[in-house]
Amino acid sequence: MRPVKVLTDSCSDMSRDLRLEYKIDYVRMKTVFNNEETWASLDFEHYTPRALYDILRRGDRIYTTPVPPEEFERVFRKYLIEGYDIVYVGCSLKQSTSVNDGKRVAEKILADFPEAEIYCVDSMNASMGEGLVALLAAKYRDEGMSARDIALRISDEVKNVNQFCTVQTLDYLKRCGRIKASAAFFGNLLDIKPIIIADKNGDQVPVKKIKGREDSLKELVKQLKDSLINPHEQFIYITHADCGDEAMRLAELIMKEIPCKNVHLSYIGPIIGASLGPSGIAIFGYGKEVTYEG
Repeated sequence: MRPVKVLTDSCSDMSRDLRLEYKIDYVRMKTVFNNEETWASLDFEHYTPRALYDILRRGDRIYTTPVPPEEFERVFRKYLIEGYDIVYVGCSLKQSTSVNDGKRVAEKILADFPEAEIYCVDSMNASMGEGLVALLAAKYRDEGMSARDIALRISDEVKNVNQFCTVQTLDYLKRCGRIKASAAFFGNLLDIKPIIIADKNGDQVPVKKIKGREDSLKELVKQLKDSLINPHEQFIYITHADCGDEAMRLAELIMKEIPCKNVHLSYIGPIIGASLGPSGIAIFGYGKEVTYEG
């Protein structure tokens, strides 16, 4: 059986330490600002987190692209040449075309590598929800499973990844067309913070409205605590859009309320951050099947 390489993409917000520890690589999307394209690096090689989010704070818009076909081809060929089969865990198809784009590139490339296999899996999530699915794939790889068996297993288990996210202001969701201008205006006026999940179809949908930032952060923890299965066996993941002090307070609250192994913090990267905006914050864990449909 050929060894397996697990890949994800720029939407996963998976920090470098996790990618190195679990031997996961990623394919890059792109950001576009002032008509200049840059690779959406999870290591912030083109923008520091503060510089990226300051662009948004000034009221400017950053646009994003899916993974370009040439990027898929470069990374897929690299690992096929090295003798690997590939499992690519991509951003939810409700938010990006990258999984289907990857399938088209894989079909073309595999004509040159008839002995190899590439599986492109819709994570039904984004940010570290997608990252959690990639970590599951790496776990099964290390247990000796084939690429095919890994793809089948994680395709079933994506429904057990639980995400709870909130934002400081609704303005950025309005700019990218996620909510109506009137809803953003009145929501901001009333200091309403949505609690956003990845639903059973992979859509990002609000499930609750909380008044005030502090209460919304507490609600994230409450919702996650209620959804987890065997929390003492797992890590909880926090991603944040340049609000590190709040993320640290949230981590302390999680450790107080949830008997988990530990809490891992990382930045929300350029792709998700461009839509969510500064001070967006999300927590992720593995638990009950997500059945809500927005």
